[in-house]
Amino acid sequence: MTVQSRKRKKAAVDQGHCVACGCCVKVCPRGAISVAYGCYAQVDESACVGCGLCAKACPADVIEMKEVEG
Repeated sequence: MTVQSRKRKKAAVDQGHCVACGCCVKVCPRGAISVAYGCYAQVDESACVGCGLCAKACPADVIEMKEVEG
């Protein structure tokens, strides 16, 4: 019997194009996103539940939901 790993989605930020506006920080229900050094958003994957609210709120469209093993 094989065990299948579940794939979950987590937020991923294109930090090179992030404008650090903080919109994603405001909508994250788990507080999983912070703006590092005032330059770009970063996601704490252990806290992210993959709801996608941050990706929808991002005016620069630099957050995408990626599948991760878990």
